[in-house]
Amino acid sequence: MAWRPTSLRAQLALALGLFFALIAGTVAYTLYQLDLRRHDYVILNLAGQLRVISQHLVDQSRRYLTDTPDDYVKYERDLKLYYKDLLAQQEHFEKIIKGFEERRLDVELTGRSDPLTCSWDGPSRSQLGTTAAVWRGFRGGLKLALADDPDGPRLISAAEYMVREGDDLIRATDKLANAFQRMMEDKLDLIRLIQWATGAAGLALLLLLLSGLTRQVVRPLRATQRGFERVARGDFSHRVALPANRELGAMAESFNNLADQINSLFRLNARINQGTSLDDTLGFVREEFSRFLPVDWVGVLTAAATPGDWLLERFDTRLATAAREGECHALPELPDSPVLLDLNANDSLATLLREAGCGSAIVLPQPRQKVGASATALLVFAATDVAAYSPERIEFLANLAGQISPALDRTVVVETLVVAAVSGLAKLAESRDPETGDHLFRMARYSAIIAEELGRSGPYRDLIDAAFVRAILQFAPMHDIGKVGIADHILLKPGKLDAAEFAEMQRHPVIGGEVLRRCEAQVNALGHSIFRIGAEIADAHHEKFDGSGYPHRLEGEAIPLAARIVAVADVFDALTSKRPYKEAWPVERALETLHQEAGRHFDPAVVAAFERALPKVMAIYELHRHV
Repeated sequence: MAWRPTSLRAQLALALGLFFALIAGTVAYTLYQLDLRRHDYVILNLAGQLRVISQHLVDQSRRYLTDTPDDYVKYERDLKLYYKDLLAQQEHFEKIIKGFEERRLDVELTGRSDPLTCSWDGPSRSQLGTTAAVWRGFRGGLKLALADDPDGPRLISAAEYMVREGDDLIRATDKLANAFQRMMEDKLDLIRLIQWATGAAGLALLLLLLSGLTRQVVRPLRATQRGFERVARGDFSHRVALPANRELGAMAESFNNLADQINSLFRLNARINQGTSLDDTLGFVREEFSRFLPVDWVGVLTAAATPGDWLLERFDTRLATAAREGECHALPELPDSPVLLDLNANDSLATLLREAGCGSAIVLPQPRQKVGASATALLVFAATDVAAYSPERIEFLANLAGQISPALDRTVVVETLVVAAVSGLAKLAESRDPETGDHLFRMARYSAIIAEELGRSGPYRDLIDAAFVRAILQFAPMHDIGKVGIADHILLKPGKLDAAEFAEMQRHPVIGGEVLRRCEAQVNALGHSIFRIGAEIADAHHEKFDGSGYPHRLEGEAIPLAARIVAVADVFDALTSKRPYKEAWPVERALETLHQEAGRHFDPAVVAAFERALPKVMAIYELHRHV
């Protein structure tokens, strides 16, 4: 795992590491100094031996002078005792001084198993040099005093020399022992100072650690606790400030994400309760879900009659796509649980999403959702990010998808009721004018085909979407709904209408538009919009592009686009259908009439779209024509 200085674990590890390093370092240093202290005892002992040897040489010399030998026998005795001890004391003194100078004391001096290495401070080194110089001078003078005599060393001369010069050596060894003693005391003072400093540093570090824990752990935890309390009281807009450290920052971020998700879920429920169509619901779903996870495309697919085939019922996206509602997609057998869709596959849905720029997609089966006639449905979420849907996000989507299924059901029911109401009203108008046959069926589909073509290319491409095409298909049959308000003797008159009767007949767009506007006002009061396009069609389908139509003599694009589309489809079907007062026109003659009236009666762009979509129009015409 990479080192992150903002990680709480890293900060705690660093603080505890420093604390234990400080303690361990202090303990190690103290043990080291204590071990050196044992060395110091050996050094002080040897320095004391130098002082003892110096004093012993002087005292022994004084005793020797008080009882000097007066015959050869006593002299031989002194050679064996006094002189031999003098030589031994000199040799031992020399070994100690030499060991001090070389900073290495051999085992024969210390009694240890290995040689002892020494270190001296400045005053000790200086005094050691002085003491060694005094000793070397003393030893040289003693050697001269003993002299080389054929009869033996001159012990009396040597004793007199040592008594005379020995006090300087004693003072020098005293000063050396004192210098070593001060050095040892300074070391002890340093150990005490380090221990006090370590204690103070440890206490400061502990207080700093406690302060950091309070600031970075306790306070954020309290803030998060208060955040949970506020969310529990229903304040889903509350957010917790993100701490700098990684772990609690992640916890606070998770809390904020949870609050966002709960808030979005409530907001989504509130918004989809206002929707009257799958388009509204899917738009709300994509908009709300995009607040906390990647959703660039969302759609609903319903099971087709052929097993394994699925119809793209509706979709909502911010991406440019060639998808069309009602398209059939063959999908492999899907499990009952959410599954990632392989966008590298060759099936049509994967290809569609891949060409739209999606990098990942997930399919959520909705077995309890009813779309149409109790059909199983699939919710599909897709995003441009190739790693958009982690296991956690899949689980989240699966949970929320179960929550929005009832809303999807309800919007489908509302749409079904709207379609049923529209169809009923259209049939009511048709029943008053039985000569129309399947006119409503054909002209509605002609209108939808024209709208689809205008949505692909032309000046109105940006104004037309799937919802507009669907509304055209639903409400085109209601274009003559106002005829229910026309008297039978006019509506059913077999001959030509007189001026008064024709003026009365021209009122049917106004009547139809007013009826549907009242319906729209009623649903507007409930927060919905259903009949707006239907009212535009009913009110303006007899307007003409050059302004010579009725009832309002609207001109050009002042005429609602839906009404301009329905006008072309309505006239084409009327011209190509048989009536009691005329025969059905050939399609070529009807097309010629539309072409001639483009710019006068009809919108030229709508006529051009009709001509481009003529193969689809003719398929409907051949299957359902009335001659």
